[in-house]
Amino acid sequence: MVQTLVLIGHGMVGQRLLEALAERGALIDPAAPGGPGWEVVVLAEEDRPAYDRVHLSSAFTGTDPGELALAAPGFMEEHGIDLRLGDPAETVDRGARTVTTTSGATVAYDALVVATGSYPFVPPVPGADARGCFTYRTLYDVEALTSYSADEDRRTGIVVGGGLLGLEAAGALRTLGLKTHVVEFAPRLMPLQVDDGGAAALRATIESMGVAVHTGVGAQEVDLDSAGAARGLRLNNGEHIEADLVVFSAGVRPRDRLARECGLAVGDRGGVVVDAHCRTSDPYIYAIGECAQTVDGRVYGLVAPGYQMAEVAAESLAGAGALTFTGADTSTKLKLMGADVASFGDPFAEADQTSGAVAVVFSDEREGVYKKLLLGPDGALLGGILVGDADAYGSLKPHAGRQLPGPAEAYVLPANGAEVPGADSLPDDAVLCSCHNVTKGAVRAAVAENGLTDLGGIKKCTKAGTGCGGCAGTLQAVLDAELLAAGIEKPKGLCEHFALSRSEIYAAVRDERIRSFTELLEKYGSGEGCAVCKPVVGNVLGTLGPELGLTHILDGEQATLQDSNDLYLANLQKDGTYSVVPRIPGGEISPESLIVIGEVARDYGLYTKITGGQRIDLFGARAAQLPDIWRRLVDAGMESGHAYGKSLRTVKSCVGSKFCRFGQGDSVQLAIDIELRYRGLRSPHKVKGGVSGCLRECAEARGKDIGVIATANGWNLYVCGNGGTTPRHAELLAADLDAAALFRLMDRFLMYYVRTAERLERTSAWLERTGGGMEHLRSVLIEDSLGLCADLEAQMDRHVAAYQDEWAAVLADPEKLRRFAPFTSAPDDGVSFTEDLEPGRGRAAVLPDGSAAALFKDREGRVYAVGNRDPYSGADVIADGIMGSLDGAPVVASPMHKQVFDLRTGVSVDDPDVALTVHEL
Repeated sequence: MVQTLVLIGHGMVGQRLLEALAERGALIDPAAPGGPGWEVVVLAEEDRPAYDRVHLSSAFTGTDPGELALAAPGFMEEHGIDLRLGDPAETVDRGARTVTTTSGATVAYDALVVATGSYPFVPPVPGADARGCFTYRTLYDVEALTSYSADEDRRTGIVVGGGLLGLEAAGALRTLGLKTHVVEFAPRLMPLQVDDGGAAALRATIESMGVAVHTGVGAQEVDLDSAGAARGLRLNNGEHIEADLVVFSAGVRPRDRLARECGLAVGDRGGVVVDAHCRTSDPYIYAIGECAQTVDGRVYGLVAPGYQMAEVAAESLAGAGALTFTGADTSTKLKLMGADVASFGDPFAEADQTSGAVAVVFSDEREGVYKKLLLGPDGALLGGILVGDADAYGSLKPHAGRQLPGPAEAYVLPANGAEVPGADSLPDDAVLCSCHNVTKGAVRAAVAENGLTDLGGIKKCTKAGTGCGGCAGTLQAVLDAELLAAGIEKPKGLCEHFALSRSEIYAAVRDERIRSFTELLEKYGSGEGCAVCKPVVGNVLGTLGPELGLTHILDGEQATLQDSNDLYLANLQKDGTYSVVPRIPGGEISPESLIVIGEVARDYGLYTKITGGQRIDLFGARAAQLPDIWRRLVDAGMESGHAYGKSLRTVKSCVGSKFCRFGQGDSVQLAIDIELRYRGLRSPHKVKGGVSGCLRECAEARGKDIGVIATANGWNLYVCGNGGTTPRHAELLAADLDAAALFRLMDRFLMYYVRTAERLERTSAWLERTGGGMEHLRSVLIEDSLGLCADLEAQMDRHVAAYQDEWAAVLADPEKLRRFAPFTSAPDDGVSFTEDLEPGRGRAAVLPDGSAAALFKDREGRVYAVGNRDPYSGADVIADGIMGSLDGAPVVASPMHKQVFDLRTGVSVDDPDVALTVHEL
């Protein structure tokens, strides 16, 4: 029997409810009138369908608001959903079971779901409703802010609120080019997520971006000019800040007016009271999301708990009712204005003798890094806070409430030599993927029941890894452990297109002098290639360029192989912008170069960060801006820092004997010499170096792939170390070397690693896999047991002789510069435009009908057009993805987190519920 469900509100949680009902087959089939299922009427306040508020700030960087839409094209029509935009519910008559809308329409319901969300809290201060005062919650807010700030006389903005939304709003103001102040009433930023130590590290990072932070003070009054518009803010400590606009982002309140007026139970602090099935005090009415107060007495302001409530309500409406909601994990991991911030569990419990809790804390004020783990009296992990470096979040979060399988310091200290236990240590009920609430046990079961052997299979069967992508490493570790336990040999081939491993491909290219991907594919592969094998082959061709007569990674077909980082010679960021990283060998830089970097950052509004590798990163550049930025840097004598490639990144140094009274060697000059010799060397994974002038190890050289430490008799060479979530100390390869012997040995080590390592294999993992450990390396590289040493040295000499700055070469070549052009408008006939497409590589375009698209052409000449927005990240980057094939179907892999989409249908291969728009050509 057909029943009517009325959904009040069409935000992220409301749309998720509709999808959950569709997944359960609980909606009517329009093709079979009168059949079973819910007939849904959606009453939406905004005149836009549900959109992604999590990535709202991307609208400031040029994302088309339409690209933020959550519902797949045709979803409403397919399920007979009556979506009424711009006509919100005005009253609810519980007795008659009807809803009356603003337009006067009356809709009867058999069940009602309230998903009205929340509204921004604006402190009751005089002037808060004046012109020039805004909130930050909707696309309307984005449009109003963008329009108001477009006046060139408006240069300064204030954000009232230093929490999650406040800092996001501050980032938005900076994107608009405004000098920005943040005012937070609490004594620290993000008081609900981080403690004093974490807030101090976060504040230092934000202030380094030029944002003024005021904590422990509140807004007292908005100052107005003679026309009644905001001209500043007076604080309750007497301070006055001049500004041209004020954004209030001081928290949210549940939108529960309808519930109050129709007599539903409401919590003392707001929120419609619901039970474990998300049912209100009226059995015919449900409430989900930020408008609901759950059985644990909380109103959740995060989207993930809202999605869980949507699942619970859908289950109940579908008739099963097995799911319940009794509380949610509020762990968060995000990047705010360039700073990683994560918290999980209960990190605020008191660490004292009374409670028995103990805090393990690491703080590095130089790097803006703060890490805190709180352990209970029994040693169980209660919670944690990570600021500036959240790499360990994926390893730590599943252990909240459990015993850590290893020493706590191994998770927070950089490269301290302690082994961090892997995925095997996690229990089966540990949640690996928070986006879809997938446990380790569910992953293990999927592997066993479906015979899975790759990460793609896990994504298909469980949806794990199809959200933010942050759990991919842990998922791969669980998969590897399961295959090992089952005695199944992991396929050595790169992908379905090549049965060869990376090292075998390297040998084939070198021995047979193969000069292109097409030639290699014809001899050893099949299909079109993919986002796995193409970058590997591009990397190998880049390494062997001096041997094969290839001059640049963007020449001809080679360009179509590159990941987006190598394609644009810059590092892709989460919002679709790129970072600019000039090389600063050894950290030594002239005042003139510093001035140029500062001027570039100022003129292009880039966020600047001094990194742990002793150089300056500039964040927030659009692809089209990169050539102009790099022309200024190259003209000033700087070159690419290769922060984007699988290559040598930096060689960190202390000041050494130049200044330090303990220095035994000139570590600065040696670091410069190492970095300049090995710059541009393409390798299986990134390589980092460090040089310390004495055994005090201020450059942390033993946490690097190549580490050099000065002694009274020369230099000690350490190799195969790394930091990250599994830190490993480098081991001594040779001691007391002079400079010539040191470089010979480093030449041999790096080239041997390049020849024999597998795809994305760090030197530490390579050493463990090859067997024999350091004794094997000494045998090959010092005793020359394989007779390779002279060949390895000669190959490195050829690399050094052939080196060219990749950015300087791009700037001198108009054909290469074309790749950085912004969106292109296609001609009405489209013919010349599609003919200009390179097979296997995308291009962003505005089609004749005004829609934005990513266009691709395969090797047979077939052209595909899909939406350019990545539905997982919200960034406009699909055109920069690598085109290939999967089981014979044409696909593209998003450059953001490598989710794969079928170019014919737009559907995500990893999650069929997610799809790109498909454009007709």
